[in-house]
Amino acid sequence: MNPEDWQSMLGGIVVGDAREVLAVLPDSVADLSFWSPPYHVGKSYEQHQTFEDWAGLLAAVIAEHARILKPGCFMVINIGDILSFPDETIPRFQAENRRGKRADVTREMVLAAQRENPDAGRHQLAKMFGCSEQTIQRRLEHNNVRGGKSEPQTRILLSGSLLAGMAEDASLYLYDRRIWQKDPCWANNQWHAASYKAVDEFEHVYVFWKPGITDYDRQRLSRAEWAAWGSRGIWNIRSVRTNARHEAEFPEELAERVVRLFSPVGGLVLDPFVGSGTTCVAARRLGRRWLGIDNDPASVEVARKRISQQILG
Repeated sequence: MNPEDWQSMLGGIVVGDAREVLAVLPDSVADLSFWSPPYHVGKSYEQHQTFEDWAGLLAAVIAEHARILKPGCFMVINIGDILSFPDETIPRFQAENRRGKRADVTREMVLAAQRENPDAGRHQLAKMFGCSEQTIQRRLEHNNVRGGKSEPQTRILLSGSLLAGMAEDASLYLYDRRIWQKDPCWANNQWHAASYKAVDEFEHVYVFWKPGITDYDRQRLSRAEWAAWGSRGIWNIRSVRTNARHEAEFPEELAERVVRLFSPVGGLVLDPFVGSGTTCVAARRLGRRWLGIDNDPASVEVARKRISQQILG
């Protein structure tokens, strides 16, 4: 793709690697970039992606924004607040469940049986107590091994600090953040109370600023809207009801708020990880120009269909 062809992409959804497509855009062309990148949490499109691959992708895309954003404009990233991925270098989390055990077998009972039967393994001990060998391992090692006794422990990292570092390396600076409070995804899951971990019910919306004069237009929202959400740090927005179009779709209301708040009418809105096209649908509805990018042809087809339906409707 030649740099002089970039205008032909506007108002469309492009199949391609975001790093390569953004590279053909001219300097200082975008009024806003709003996107939700892969979270590196094991989605189907991340199966063969290492953490280093993921971090390199985001760092490269962010670096391109330092050039293509207009001075004073914003790059807004929606992402889960924590990253979770296997790490063999850290110990397994150990816990003792004091309530609700399915087998009335204690650690002391297992240790006593081991002393009496020093050659018995977990399977033999399980037969003695009439329980599973996973129960024996849990009692001995304090590890919840259900579904992954041989898998490495999961490491948790805060996504915001990683993104802020990548952005600052590119001379973009964290300006603000909002919390998108969504539906708790474990609300109907019987296992959500099996640990001290919090229910997953919010994500972050990080706002990064390119140095320059920012156009502050109070008329982008009504007084009631400024009071209800424009100046509020927590946005209560329901999650999408189904992920039939895309397994990581965010609601149109989230995109509409970001587009209205951080871009002018007629401005160019980018989404380098467009997925099912929600950002572009919102941008078109709100009178902005748009450009979406995704490396998955199936997702691009869905996004293009949504745009066409909006135009025809």
